Amino acid sequence: MTKPSLPELLHAAVTAVGGVERPGQVTMATAVADAVDDSSHLLVQAGTGTGKSLGYLVPALAHGERVVIATATLALQRQLVERDLPRTVDALHPLLRRRPQFAMLKGRSNYLCLHRLHEGAPQDEDEGLFDQFESAAPTSKLGQDLLRMRDWADETETGDRDDLTPGVSDKAWGQVSVSSRECLGATKCAYGAECFAEMARERAKLSDVVVTNHALLAIDAIEGAPVLPQHEVLIVDEAHELVSRVTGVATGELTPGQVNRAVRRSAKLVNEKVADQLQTASEGFERVMELALPGRLEEVPEDLGYALMALRDAAREVISALGSTRDKSVQDEDAVRKQAVAMLETVHGVAERITNGSEWDVVWYERHDRFGASLRVAPLSVSGLLREKLFADRSVVLTSATLKLGGDFNGVGASLGLSPEGTGGEDVPQWKGLDVGSPFDYPKQGILYVAKHLATPGREGSRGDMMDELAELVEAAGGRTLGLFSSMRAAQAAAEELRGRLENPILLQGEETLGELIKSFAADPKTCLFGTLSLWQGVDVPGPSCQLVVMDRIPFPRPDDPLMSARQKAVEEGGGNGFMAVAATHAALLMAQGAGRLVRATGDRGVVAVLDPRLANARYGSYLRASLPDFWYTTDRNQARRSLAAIDAAAKADGK
Repeated sequence: MTKPSLPELLHAAVTAVGGVERPGQVTMATAVADAVDDSSHLLVQAGTGTGKSLGYLVPALAHGERVVIATATLALQRQLVERDLPRTVDALHPLLRRRPQFAMLKGRSNYLCLHRLHEGAPQDEDEGLFDQFESAAPTSKLGQDLLRMRDWADETETGDRDDLTPGVSDKAWGQVSVSSRECLGATKCAYGAECFAEMARERAKLSDVVVTNHALLAIDAIEGAPVLPQHEVLIVDEAHELVSRVTGVATGELTPGQVNRAVRRSAKLVNEKVADQLQTASEGFERVMELALPGRLEEVPEDLGYALMALRDAAREVISALGSTRDKSVQDEDAVRKQAVAMLETVHGVAERITNGSEWDVVWYERHDRFGASLRVAPLSVSGLLREKLFADRSVVLTSATLKLGGDFNGVGASLGLSPEGTGGEDVPQWKGLDVGSPFDYPKQGILYVAKHLATPGREGSRGDMMDELAELVEAAGGRTLGLFSSMRAAQAAAEELRGRLENPILLQGEETLGELIKSFAADPKTCLFGTLSLWQGVDVPGPSCQLVVMDRIPFPRPDDPLMSARQKAVEEGGGNGFMAVAATHAALLMAQGAGRLVRATGDRGVVAVLDPRLANARYGSYLRASLPDFWYTTDRNQARRSLAAIDAAAKADGK
C-alpha cells in the first residue's frame, strides 16, 4: 500500500474534528513535516482560527518518531489530550495502519501523593505532628476538601489535580501532594507501586506523543536530570510564553517565613548545637530582611552577604547531620526528613547562588503587603540556556499566534538564543520563520483606533480624559467590552469610575474566579470585563459579547522592574538598543496578544481602542502597530464611536 500523502492525512483529521481546511493550515503542516524530516528548526506564526494544533499534530503523528508537545496553558493541554489527539488518532489510524499512543505528563506536585494522603503531611513543630484529616475540622472548607480528596483517591485513574472537580485550594492540595525533592522515591515508598506520578511517567515512556507544559520542559533543560522521555521532535505551542516560563523556573527566592519553616521542620531531627546554628542564621537573615527596600541589588550589601553565608553554612551543616540522627518521637521520620532536606536544599542553593555572585544573575528585593520582604535571583537572560539545551539533538517547532514582532521573527528568535534568520555557523542552530497568516479578514472585521488626542499617560495619577473616553466608547458599544489594563490599580479605578457612570454591569478581575468572570461576560452582551495580565492572553469569547477591546496604555514593563531594567541595561552596554530589544518587544507581544482577543471567529466585528497617544505619535509606534493584526487604522474618535454604535445596532437587530 502506498504511503498516504500529508494532504490526505490532514483532510481526514480536519473532517474528524468537524473543522474546515484552511490554506494556512496546509502550509503549516507541510513546513512542519519538512522541518521534522530534515531535523531543522521552525518558528511558525499561525493566527487565530488557522487550526494550528492539527497543523503540527498531523505531520508529527505521520513521522512516527516520539514527539513531545509543550504548551503554556492548561486549557490547551486538555484540548489536545481530550479532544484533538483522540479524534486525530482515530481518523489517521486506517491511513497510517497504526494507532499512535499519547499521554499527558506534568510535574510531580500536580499528582495526588498516596503516601501523603494516608500517612499525613509532616506538620510544623508548633502545630504538632498529627493527622491533617483530624486537625482540619470536618465542617471547615479545608476539612471537607480533604475528605473529598480521600474519596476521590479511590476513584481516580490519574490522580491529576486538574481531574478533580470542583477544584480545591492550593493549601488543601499541598496537604496531599509532594514536590520531586520531597518524594521518598518509588522504591522506598510503601505506595510506590500505585504512585500516580510514576504511572504518568511510565505511560509517557510508552507513548508516541507526550503532552507537557513549558515549566516541565524548563526543569528538564535546567536541572540536568531528564524528566521527559527521549524524543526526536519537540513542538512548543504558545511559544511566545516560553522565555518567561523558563525564567520563572530558573528564579530562586528566599523569605524569612520559608527559612523559619525549614528551621522548624529540621529542629527535631538534628542535635541541639546544629539546630541552634541554623536558628541563629535564620534570625540574622530575618533582621536584614526587615530593613529591605524594594529594588535591584547591583552588589550584595555587606550585612546581607554575611547573613546569607551564615544561612548557607548552617543549612549545609544541618543537611549533613540529618543523615545520622533518628528520633523515636517523630512519626514517619523518612517523610519528615525528606521534606526537611528539600526545604534546606532550597535555602542552601539560593543562599549559595547569591553569595557566589554571577554577572549573569540579577538579584533584588521585593516587598508584598501580605507576605513581607523576599530576596530573589533570576538569570539576566535565558537565551544561552535555551540555545544550548533546547535546540540540541532534536528538531524543534515553535508556534504561536504572535511570534512576528515589528514585521519579523528576529526579536523572538534572539530571546530564544537564535541568531538572525539565515545567519549562523556550525554551532549556531539554523532556523526558518514562517507566517501562515489568518483565515480572518482583519481590515474588514476590525478597526484599530488610537486615541491620539489624549494626554500622554504619566507614571501615576488619575487620567480624567482617559476615563471620559473609555465611558464614551463603552456606551457606544452598548457594553460588550473587554478592558485590558496595565495594572490592577488602573483596572480597579476604571471599574469604580464606570460603575458610577454607566448602567452596564462591570465585572472586575479578582472579584470572582477567572473562569466564572469569563462565563458571565460571554453570557450577557451588555456586560464589560476589566482586568490585567491574564486577560490579555487568556480570553476566548467569540461573538457579540466582545466587540470592543480597550487597552488603557502601552504595556511597557514598569521602569522599576529589576529584571527587565537589568536586561535593558545589558543590551545597551553591548551596544544595542535596550529599549527596543526589551521594553518595546515586551509591549509588542502583549499588545498583539491583547488585540487578538477581538476577532475569534469569521463573523466577529469590532474595535481595538488604545487610549495611549504614543502608539500614533512616538517613533516606536510603527513597530508596535506592525506587531498587531492588520486592522483598519484610525485616530478619528467620531469614526470609532460611529462604528461601535453600528456594530451594536447590528448585533441587537440579530437579537444578540
